[in-house]
Amino acid sequence: MFAELNSILNTSPDDVTQRGFILLSDRKADASFLIHHYLSFYLKAGCRVCFVGLVQSFSHYSAVAQRLGVNLVQAREKGQLVFVEALKTSAAVMLNESSDEAAQLFDYLRSPVPELRALFEFVSVSLRQREAEADSSSTPVLIVDDLSVLLSLGVSVGAVLDFTHYCQASICSRLQGSVVTLVRCDDEENEDEDESSSCLLQALSHQCILSLRVEGLQTGYCRDIHGQVEIWWRGSGESVQSQRKIFHYKEEENLFGVPG
Repeated sequence: MFAELNSILNTSPDDVTQRGFILLSDRKADASFLIHHYLSFYLKAGCRVCFVGLVQSFSHYSAVAQRLGVNLVQAREKGQLVFVEALKTSAAVMLNESSDEAAQLFDYLRSPVPELRALFEFVSVSLRQREAEADSSSTPVLIVDDLSVLLSLGVSVGAVLDFTHYCQASICSRLQGSVVTLVRCDDEENEDEDESSSCLLQALSHQCILSLRVEGLQTGYCRDIHGQVEIWWRGSGESVQSQRKIFHYKEEENLFGVPG
């Protein structure tokens, strides 16, 4: 488990107190290790998880989770995990090889004005059903592995923001759960473009309670340090100030380490 990161964030699977919208992002680096961390973290914590996989398959996440001590197949079979195979299903929808149910869930791929209402309704219903079936103390969690992929599929920044807004209202506010999502920024993008991932990231930064931004080292390659993580906590209340810290990290077999 990513013990060092949990220590920095002052949290653990035994005490999931940080609930709300958590935003992950990267630039000149790969923040996908944080997605693996949060998936295994919340499953170990006994949370009900709905995972929307836009960039990788279930088998990929299952293989990494196995090394982190979590069995995704088992979690899915017992109903703790709902995994949306968006990567596979999206391709099937575009090739007209999908079922009616799948086509409805990803109807934004065929719509002249793409929106994510069907995907939101699926996520919301899935977590509400798990709430009725599971222990009332079990926290609902939505994880989306890369929201910026939706922009390349023709979904507007506004539609993605609507999706995250409704997810926060339903999952964070009503169900007292968490939403975790990753947004990747391309250095070749024009920062002023209204439909860029940079624009999406900037808008989401105003909504989150916790932001983890992964960046490559400005000095270039280093054998002992692979990059840095800028962690930002939003303060609450009049007397609590926002906090910002920077830590270096090293990846070792998909594990997170903070060099001394």
